[in-house]
Amino acid sequence: MRADRIFAYGATAGLIGDLLLGDPRRGHPVAAFGLTAAEVENRLWRDHRGWGALHTLVCAGGAAGAAALAARAVRDRPALAVALTAATTWSVIGGTSLGREARAIGGALAAGDVDVARERLPHLCGRDPHSLDGPQIARAVVESVAENTSDAVVGALVWGALGGVPGLVAFRAVNTLDAMVGHKSPQYRRYGWASARLDDVAGWPGARLTAALAVAVGGRPRQAVRAWRADAGKHPSPNAGPVEASFAGALGVRLGGTLAYGGRTEHRPVLNGAAGRAVETADIERAVRLSRRVSALALGVCVAGRLIAGRRRI
Repeated sequence: MRADRIFAYGATAGLIGDLLLGDPRRGHPVAAFGLTAAEVENRLWRDHRGWGALHTLVCAGGAAGAAALAARAVRDRPALAVALTAATTWSVIGGTSLGREARAIGGALAAGDVDVARERLPHLCGRDPHSLDGPQIARAVVESVAENTSDAVVGALVWGALGGVPGLVAFRAVNTLDAMVGHKSPQYRRYGWASARLDDVAGWPGARLTAALAVAVGGRPRQAVRAWRADAGKHPSPNAGPVEASFAGALGVRLGGTLAYGGRTEHRPVLNGAAGRAVETADIERAVRLSRRVSALALGVCVAGRLIAGRRRI
């Protein structure tokens, strides 16, 4: 069986597995990688970019190398190759858990229980929830749903289409390292520099595809394009900017503004400020539904692209 078909069948099965089961509740491979990366950090940490780059190389390179060996071991056994691709896709994609967490916070806000919403918000993003009111929590959730649609689903599918199982694993490893050490705090400003920059590079194609698909299926294509073009470049992240701006336009809301993150306060530009309204609790459900449509369409785009590329090689 050709590699393009193995990816098509495996990625589709893996995404269906995520929809039906969510993340593995025990023994999650990403959690195991995180524990390993933390142990490597304990041994290597120095306030120096070079040591941080070594940390990135050891962790992300080791994960990708192990995945490449596993894929090589089953390359002549199509059924096992499809199963490996499906299991890997299911492990690295987190769309269903993203939606569940967002809806749980939305449910707490709808019930008027802001304290519960504050308690659950750290499960979804790194914001400081204690100073946030209901609308600010809702805005944080919508922004996180938008960004994580790219990071937790679309970006992985893109790299899976490009590199198979090693691509899936490498992308998730890089993204996880960025979440762990890619901060601008004093501890990680230098040590996490390599992980943060590599994540910017790895996330670039998935972020643009996510933004484009949000334009296509969001219901407000002109407003989404306008927000993307006008506001994406104002965001401090080169990848979160297009995604959040296009989601803001597609949903007809304003995103961005002041936030507390990692012990510091940031004043970010407002996205879709001229045409959008303030985020409401009901917009969380709308964002989750948009995320699921984007994810499903991203699978179709990535599978189609891999199949077309495979036929051209014949």
